[in-house]
Amino acid sequence: MTTKIAIIDDHQLFREGVKRILDFEKTFEVVAEGEDGNQAVTIVEEYQPDVIIMDINMPNVNGVEATRQLIENFPESKVIILSIHDDENYVTHALQTGASGYLLKEMDADALVEAVKVVADGGSYLHPKVTHNLVREYRRLAGEGGGGYVGATEIRRPLHLLTRRECEVLQLLTDGKSNRGIGEALFISEKTVKNHVSNILQKMNVNDRTQAVVEAIKKGWVEVR
Repeated sequence: MTTKIAIIDDHQLFREGVKRILDFEKTFEVVAEGEDGNQAVTIVEEYQPDVIIMDINMPNVNGVEATRQLIENFPESKVIILSIHDDENYVTHALQTGASGYLLKEMDADALVEAVKVVADGGSYLHPKVTHNLVREYRRLAGEGGGGYVGATEIRRPLHLLTRRECEVLQLLTDGKSNRGIGEALFISEKTVKNHVSNILQKMNVNDRTQAVVEAIKKGWVEVR
């Protein structure tokens, strides 16, 4: 099945670069482009894209506000926010508004393609650097709230549930590594990494990598470093 995509960004050159990357995927089709958050609702109404890639900083109506309007009018909308900001406050605000993904503009092509596929399938996707920052903030807040287990030094690997290799992959997910980064660290292919991640999500009964990392931290299965 073809995944229909709309790109909303006020920089034409950046839009063209994103479109060029997506056009390499045979199952992707960029059906519409816009340069302002004001156009987002109209574009979604007319083209009904499966995924909307939205810049966070735009004139008139920014990406977060445009996402809020989209979710109000089209609750099933799947939005990936593009941003230069990796601060957890930006990320949290975007996700609370209804975004399904958050990518930094320093992303590589593989991360963009992976994010679109994950979000189109109903999951959520955060840039690995953003995930790592959120994990650190979660650890800090949990520590302040008396959740001493988060700072525990003893790590209990979930060998009753995951294989040793899957435990290694889970730890590297927590470290903020992308699939490519995990593959390089473990000397395995990206395809093998994707298979391990899928197995981890299924065994942990979670929908996406971010949920897997948060659950692993809660259970003391990984180090936050």
